[in-house]
Amino acid sequence: MTTSKFATLPRSRQLLSSYSRLMSTASSTSIGSSMTDLPNFPLVGKNPDEEPPRVRFAPSPTGSLHVGGARTALYNWLIAQGARVEGDNDASFIVRVEDTDVARSTKESEASVLQDLEWLGLKWDEGPLTNGDFGPYRQSERADLYKSVARTLLDSGKAYPCFSTNEELEAVKEAQMAAGESPRYDGKWRDADPELVQQKIDAGDPYTVRFAVPKGARVVIDDVVRGTIAWDAEATVGDFILLRSSGVPVYNFCVAVDDATMGITMVVRAEEHLTNTLRQGLILDALGAPRPRYAHCSLILGEDQQKLSKRHGATSCNQFKEDGFLPDAMINYLSLLGWNDGTDREIFTRDELVDSFDMSRVNPSGAVFDMQKLKWINSNHLKMMSIDDVKPLVLEQLLKANVLKASGSEDSKERITVAATCLAKQMMVTTVDAATNAKAVLAYPLPQSFSDLSSVEPDEQKLIKSGAFYNVAKAIVHAYDAGVLPRPNEVNVMEPFEELNGNLIVEDNSVGGGTYAYPAAWKTFMKTLGKEMNLKGKELFHPARLAMTGVMSGQDVTKQMALLQLASEFGSAADLEGGLEVVPLEVRMEILRGFLETIPEEFRQVKVEEVKETEAKGGKGGSKEPRGSKEASSSQGSDAAADSSSDLIGSYEGPAFNSMDVRVGRITKVWKHEESDKLFCEEVDVGEDEPRQIASGLQPFFELEDLQDRKVLVLCNLKARKLAGFPSHGMVLCAGNEEHTAVKFCDAPVDAKIGERIWWGGDGVLPENMDEPAAENKFAKKKMFEKIAPYLRTNEFGVCEFLGKPIMTSSGPCTSAMADGGIS
Repeated sequence: MTTSKFATLPRSRQLLSSYSRLMSTASSTSIGSSMTDLPNFPLVGKNPDEEPPRVRFAPSPTGSLHVGGARTALYNWLIAQGARVEGDNDASFIVRVEDTDVARSTKESEASVLQDLEWLGLKWDEGPLTNGDFGPYRQSERADLYKSVARTLLDSGKAYPCFSTNEELEAVKEAQMAAGESPRYDGKWRDADPELVQQKIDAGDPYTVRFAVPKGARVVIDDVVRGTIAWDAEATVGDFILLRSSGVPVYNFCVAVDDATMGITMVVRAEEHLTNTLRQGLILDALGAPRPRYAHCSLILGEDQQKLSKRHGATSCNQFKEDGFLPDAMINYLSLLGWNDGTDREIFTRDELVDSFDMSRVNPSGAVFDMQKLKWINSNHLKMMSIDDVKPLVLEQLLKANVLKASGSEDSKERITVAATCLAKQMMVTTVDAATNAKAVLAYPLPQSFSDLSSVEPDEQKLIKSGAFYNVAKAIVHAYDAGVLPRPNEVNVMEPFEELNGNLIVEDNSVGGGTYAYPAAWKTFMKTLGKEMNLKGKELFHPARLAMTGVMSGQDVTKQMALLQLASEFGSAADLEGGLEVVPLEVRMEILRGFLETIPEEFRQVKVEEVKETEAKGGKGGSKEPRGSKEASSSQGSDAAADSSSDLIGSYEGPAFNSMDVRVGRITKVWKHEESDKLFCEEVDVGEDEPRQIASGLQPFFELEDLQDRKVLVLCNLKARKLAGFPSHGMVLCAGNEEHTAVKFCDAPVDAKIGERIWWGGDGVLPENMDEPAAENKFAKKKMFEKIAPYLRTNEFGVCEFLGKPIMTSSGPCTSAMADGGIS
């Protein structure tokens, strides 16, 4: 490590004697009186790089702990923890409170900063509230030490008193700036006449203590992050102040003394402190104390490339805590603001960070704080946590949001918290989402009257005006009135959330309970309703969901109704007094009944669709009955069930199956999309020179290992487009159930060839000359897949079919584990 050459300053014995008298008698600075009372510098004669790491985080208690300071604390903590993992038990992470700014420092701010460090899990080995051999750990409690060191520097001629007034200093500064020079102290009192100095002291004139920068001094450091940095000290700073005229030490003096006396081996801090290193290095060299190794990390920037501040949104750790972020997710994200482990990996547990972190991989470039990425990382950490681990955090948010009252029964609070956590677990970005979701589930936003329809979402307005809503909703009201609408089991309201073995369910496409439980009863009810009204899929479930919950999409209806029951029952801990809106089922049905009465006649039936005449069929035409009414089901139900595949083929008027370019592919690489919790990103070999990149919304249904190396069917003549920013060129075909809660792959036979095209010939025989698929532009423009998809299904045995005939490869038909499902 390079040190500055500290030249001996010319001072007469008389001048030194005068300064000694000055420092022992002047009350204005009250510096210690014994030259032999020298501090201990633990690293003298040692190489700091070879010693057990002693690192420090030194906050100023003038406000909250912000993300920049939190990252600095984290990096220091990781250094100490990493050394311990490698067997160096003498490594220490030190918290030192730098409260020399008397006007701005407060005990409240100090407590807040320490609480934030505790929340982040950055436990310190030495510092406030802990024991240590190098305390005290507040600069305000180390005044005697600073005076002693200042006395040492004065006695050795490396510092001197300065009687320049503010007016004199300002005049010198203005003259230097007018001459185009950098402002610095002119050295007026550096070699002053000792008799004049004594006269000023005797007169009680105020003075500061200035450090005498050696002539020709240079300071050179080998910064871990930024490499070699050098300063011409004399030209850069001039003689700077160590003690103010009030006797209060200045920041850089305190920092240098503290680093020396605490044996700090490495100083990791933000780049804005880089200029302080020059003064601190000069002081350390003057004291004969080894300099620690320095690492100056880049600033954290906002998206506008300016230093992150309050104007960019939340920046304090406490605010992130209030907003429902996890400490482990914050640690994970903060570590990545300037560091990586050399791979594309972005999700780390705390222990993995300790094992992986290395200051040599910290980047000197500015790091941009990306709130969306933090949310993505937080959502991933939430997914890794168990319900039991997340539950206390959700309870905290439910209480804060006035969903629950603190005085409510513990049993009710527990059950509502579990239900709210299970409902939101898969979609939570922060724990606040669980409370927000619970409030939405308990409310019922369906308007009182059709005239207020503008208050609901556009898709819901469209559904109601299409006529598809009225008859389904009316049937649900009739079922409620007749006492046959399934309702949560009051003896065990938690059924939808629990497997038979008692394990909690977090997947939205899975519900609990046995054959006679509420979820099973609801499924039977919906299936019967669908048959009676000749409806299925979205045409049935969207209107039913809107009628029950007031919105067209969301989580499983039975789970929502169970949470509603928990909040509505007698003795519930729901905070109704605090303003929580809870709309029980009976009230919902009355609102729904009143709303249905206001729907105009024109929106009470699905519009009648004319069947196009087809010349090839000799003018077969007519009209289809409207779906969604019992009248329609009586005239169509039996015919629909009896339709043969030949009838389907004969009446089909859409694009040819072979206009699609469906091929056998193999997923060679798969990973989770960085910003979407629904998308997988895949590279799929479909027999082309390069694998295709495809984004699939399959995260809610599969694990990564389910996709890797899997043989799949890929629709290849879709135009390339971006899904959540990822360029996707194709679609992996899957089969799903009517409720769209379960999805399975469409599988090619094991011996099907990668890249071979799937075909359909009606009779299952390979056509001699298979038609060329439609070009991508034409396929998209004419919405061919949208017209074909309703006729793509799996039969009761799971065989993939189009118009009731199998979809083939050269090795046999394609199949799926999802029987009687739709393919998309």
